Amino acid sequence: MAVVDGVGTGIPELAGAPLVGSLFDLKSDSLGTYLRARQQHGDVVRISAGPPGLRAELHCVFSAEGAQQVLASEAANFRKDNALYQEVRDSFGNGLLTSQDEDYLRQRRLVQPLFTRRRVDTYAGAVAAETQASIDAWRGAPGAVVDVAEEMMALALRAVARILFGADVEATVEVVDRCFPVITEYVLRRGYSPVNVPRSWPTPGNQRAAAAMAELYGVCDAIIADRRGAGVEPGEDLLTLLAAAENADDASFDAAELRDQVLVFLLAGHETTATSLAFALHLLALHPEQQDRARAEVSRVLGDRPPEAADLDRLPYLTQVLKEAMRLYPAAPVIGRRSVAATEIGGHTVPAGADVILAPWVTHRHPRYWPDPDRFDPERFTAEAEAARPRYAWFPFGGGPRACIGQHFSMLESVIALAMILREYTFEPVDRDIPVSTGITLRADGPARCRIRPVG
Repeated sequence: MAVVDGVGTGIPELAGAPLVGSLFDLKSDSLGTYLRARQQHGDVVRISAGPPGLRAELHCVFSAEGAQQVLASEAANFRKDNALYQEVRDSFGNGLLTSQDEDYLRQRRLVQPLFTRRRVDTYAGAVAAETQASIDAWRGAPGAVVDVAEEMMALALRAVARILFGADVEATVEVVDRCFPVITEYVLRRGYSPVNVPRSWPTPGNQRAAAAMAELYGVCDAIIADRRGAGVEPGEDLLTLLAAAENADDASFDAAELRDQVLVFLLAGHETTATSLAFALHLLALHPEQQDRARAEVSRVLGDRPPEAADLDRLPYLTQVLKEAMRLYPAAPVIGRRSVAATEIGGHTVPAGADVILAPWVTHRHPRYWPDPDRFDPERFTAEAEAARPRYAWFPFGGGPRACIGQHFSMLESVIALAMILREYTFEPVDRDIPVSTGITLRADGPARCRIRPVG
């Protein structure tokens, strides 16, 4: 968080504690604090956090129209320059998630051909294979109870690792599973702290994170070294395609740049999809009528055959279920930017240099766009209902020029996995209320267990 001198013109401020403002509210329940800010003060709210001299001023924008300004129509005024993005950059590299300006444009031009719908559709088989492995493993689940948050995290990691690394998937999954939580916790602690010691100091936290980064980088670098100069054939893994990506204007990725892309794809490619799948299963367990309807659609469309990419368009209700799960549990519940120039949003002036917060968690519950917003209702995502809402009333993949390049891949993976799982098992809730925590992505902060029973 940056400390800024100015405050937004006429922007209402959420009341906080003497001296530290809303610091402890944000630490204990940031999403609840943002919801309360909108409920009490409207669509543009200032939240102060921290003691004098180290106080951060967060300018929160909760409307769909404001989100569109920040992410799309005036995106040049809002940059990824805040402290958290710098910590992600320092730990996971300067890949597509964190790069800016010409670095970002060059990377996007090189990577874009590998994320066309036609190319992404070739990954359907790998997703189906990993999903089938998870389904088979559940046949011996103790007491027929599974934690869907843990299981979907494991499934999504294996799927993205297989697509990235092909035959080297086993060499990476164990290291990523062990090292990512250490690095992520370190990034978050530093990203939200007003003062940090240099990374080079030999503190226990610095040393743990450095060891995890060294191990993770080492595995990626070893696999990358095997790919350099490899010939590319259709259907090969994504890393081989990335290693060969080049054009006349942008040359190609060097080894360090290639590792940066791999790390970002691992980070963004498995945690976000895992969140969507886990909460879709949890919500369907709580709503058996919608679960039965989704399963009936899967049975009617797929029968006993393996799903393929073309089935995405044939499973509209299942897609609506996933979109509604992503509304209630967006994998990126909070998005940060820093303003370059003073900008008027919703009748208020956000000053230059301000930390700007968008909160899909809040906008996705805004009663202006979502009647009875806490209710699970996949019918909100019929084509007619979507057309009637503002574009940025729902933005789990961001938007504008920095929209997630992996959006189609995430939907492909989620629809295929959910279809296969529902075809085999019914789900009943064991844990009805699942607390969440906000890290780099949204995660279940406790067990998310369901009782499963074979269909039929």
